Amino acid sequence: MTTSKDIHVPSLEVDPAILSSDDSSTDDSGSIASSTTSVAESILNYRRLHGRPYSSSHTTEYWNPVDDVQNEAFDFLHNAHVMLSDDKLFQAPIGDDPAIVLDVGTGTGIWAIDFAHQFPNAKVTGTDMNATQPSWVPKNCDFIVDDVLLDWSFPVNHFDFIHMRGLYGCVPDWTALHDKVFAHLKPGGWFEHVETEVKLESDHVKLPPDHVFNVWADLFYTGGEKMGRSFAIAGGHQMKELMEKAGFVEVVERKIKMPMHGWPRDKKLREAGLMGQLALDQAIEGLAVFLLTQIHQWDHDEAIAFTNKFRLETRKAANCAWLWRYVSMR
Repeated sequence: MTTSKDIHVPSLEVDPAILSSDDSSTDDSGSIASSTTSVAESILNYRRLHGRPYSSSHTTEYWNPVDDVQNEAFDFLHNAHVMLSDDKLFQAPIGDDPAIVLDVGTGTGIWAIDFAHQFPNAKVTGTDMNATQPSWVPKNCDFIVDDVLLDWSFPVNHFDFIHMRGLYGCVPDWTALHDKVFAHLKPGGWFEHVETEVKLESDHVKLPPDHVFNVWADLFYTGGEKMGRSFAIAGGHQMKELMEKAGFVEVVERKIKMPMHGWPRDKKLREAGLMGQLALDQAIEGLAVFLLTQIHQWDHDEAIAFTNKFRLETRKAANCAWLWRYVSMR
């Protein structure tokens, strides 16, 4: 797999107290909490796997469970993303008055709702194959249950800003999806795509090849290949190259180290890391069980044992772990 070693991003500075502490497994992220509720009936068929609901459509079987536990974790992760972006919902220079905005793969709808609050004159639409958005939303925000891999019903040259985040493992043809974005964006409009890596790395701890962080990542990479839906989209310069292939010019890419846990010296990074750790800790089983049992054909008990092993390592602040967060925009 390609990496982004040619993009120089300095090491995150670790809090010395973390490295000197005898108790490196303390997880103090639980003090940060949020919640979300579900809404309207979905037009999709739901099935249950090991007691949790999963959705399917004409184009895919979604690998993440669709329930309050997982959705709450996604909201925690959203807040971690915002913290890492200096409390901004986006990085593209869209101006002060975007009129028509689309959030592709909106999930719980939290980004679209926050954006609608920030820009009350904008018309914000969120699309997702699951109806997991709250029923109480700003007047200028609505949600559509739709599979973005199918034909879009929106007019061409329609949106001032299109935002897309966290679709790794869901898209068989990224070129086709970026072509749709390009066609439905107004000339001069902005497109921002955000993805994170699945591989946890460290600047301060040497992780051996058989470390559970590396095994976890390899299982996702190979599982994505088997599904025909890559989990490695944030690697190298793929997102920038895909946008350029679709016709976007002057594409800007940014690689950001997203800490996991409260080990950074910097206060804001530490808070973002705690929020990210809280999200990951809650989401781990949901992230992995479908992939391990349905794609890799593991026994369910074996999958749970592996996720527990991974969880224990993520709770060790002294691992100084982080993920790549990739932002590509035009």
